[in-house]
Amino acid sequence: MYEVTALDDFVAQHYLTVPNPPAGEGEPHSHHFEVELTFRGGELNEYDYLVDIDDVEAALAELRERYTDALLNDLPEFEGRNPSVERLSRVVWDRVADRVTDETVEAVTVTIWEDDQANAAYDAPV
Repeated sequence: MYEVTALDDFVAQHYLTVPNPPAGEGEPHSHHFEVELTFRGGELNEYDYLVDIDDVEAALAELRERYTDALLNDLPEFEGRNPSVERLSRVVWDRVADRVTDETVEAVTVTIWEDDQANAAYDAPV
């Protein structure tokens, strides 16, 4: 199985909407999110690539533009949802899967780091 991973980051804000959130988590606060996109597949294309890296970089640029300095709670993709890092990883997965459509890519994992010690990931076949 081949893997290609690309990284980017952005600073965004959110607040948790669950009952009795931990101290400070129910108020708007910032995170320096790091995004890892990992593409997997068993075959390479005719040029011996798994994925078009230009498409991956474009997807990362779109993510950075969409989420930098945004309050996640205000965005339609989080309407009625708790904007947890787990939910963010799924939202990013949906956006990336729509943007990167190489036939050789069988699965994508999106890992979002909200700090140096904690991350969440969403992994699914495409």
